[in-house]
Amino acid sequence: MNRIYRAVAATGLSLALLLAPAAQAQTPAASAAAAQRRADPALWVVKDKDTTVYLFGTFHLLPPGYGWFDGGVKKAFDSSSELVTEAIEPDAKTLQPLMMRLAINRDGPPLTQKLSPKAQADYRKAMTELELPIDMFEPFDPWAAALNIQVALFEKMGFGPDSGAETVLEAAAKASGKARQELEGAELQIRIFDAMPERAQIALLESTVQSIPEQRAVLNRMLASWAAGDAKTLSTLMNQSLEETPELYKIMVTDRNARWAQWIERRMQQPGTVFVAVGAAHLAGTGSVQDYLKARKLRAKRVKY
Repeated sequence: MNRIYRAVAATGLSLALLLAPAAQAQTPAASAAAAQRRADPALWVVKDKDTTVYLFGTFHLLPPGYGWFDGGVKKAFDSSSELVTEAIEPDAKTLQPLMMRLAINRDGPPLTQKLSPKAQADYRKAMTELELPIDMFEPFDPWAAALNIQVALFEKMGFGPDSGAETVLEAAAKASGKARQELEGAELQIRIFDAMPERAQIALLESTVQSIPEQRAVLNRMLASWAAGDAKTLSTLMNQSLEETPELYKIMVTDRNARWAQWIERRMQQPGTVFVAVGAAHLAGTGSVQDYLKARKLRAKRVKY
C-alpha cells in the first residue's frame, strides 16, 4: 500500500496549522489522560566560530501533554535570538482568499469524478469514517482534499494544532521577543501543492484515503519515534515513502530540503544563534536537510541532552 501520507504527516504539513480549526482545543479530560508524557525529540546543530544554527524536527499537530519543550531543546531555543519555521501563520483575511483562489477547482469535473471506481469507494469509506459530508470536497483540487482529510484524521486521533510544536515555539518566541523568519511562507507552501501535476495530486489523495485503516497505528509509531528521538526508525518509515512515490517525495520533501540547506549555508555567513524548526521527516532519511548540508561541506551534529 502506498505510504506517501507518512511524508505528509511529518513534513510539509505546516499547512495543517492553517487548515486545522483552532477551536478544536483539547478537553480537560484529554489533557489529563495525556499529561506527563516525556518526549526528547532529536536536535542537531551546525556551528562555526561565530554562528550557531539549531535544527529541530517538529510534529505540526500533536496530542496534548507531551513534555518536549524542556531540557536540551529549551536550552537551545533560549540561547537563540531568532526562530525560523516553514511558515508564519497569516491572518484569516489573508489565508481565506488564497485558499479560495488556489485550492478550489472552478472549471473541471467534481473531485470524485477524477478518481477510479475503487478510489471513489475508498474515498466514500474514508469520509464516512471521519464523519465528513461525502460532497464536502467536491469543488476542491485533489491536493487540498488530501490535506484536509489528513488533518481530519489527526484531529480524530486527538492530535491538534494547540499542542503542535510550532504553536508552542511561536508563543515562546513572542513572549521572549525573538525575531521571526519563515523559510517558505503559507502562500509558497500552498503553491507547491497546487503546482503538482494532477496525476500526482490524485495519487496523493488516493494514497490518503486508501491508507486510513493503517494510519492510526503507523502515525502513532511515527510519534513514538519522534518523542524518543529515534531518527533511525523515523528515517525507515520515511524511506518507504521515498521508495514507493519518488515524484511526490521529491516535490514535498527533497526539493524543499535542498532549498533550506542553501538558506542555512547563507545564514552561516552571519553571526548569531538561530533555532530552525521544520517537520521532523525533513531531518530524517535519504535526502534530508543534513544530507544537503553535507554536500555543502556543512556538518550537522546531533545534540546529546
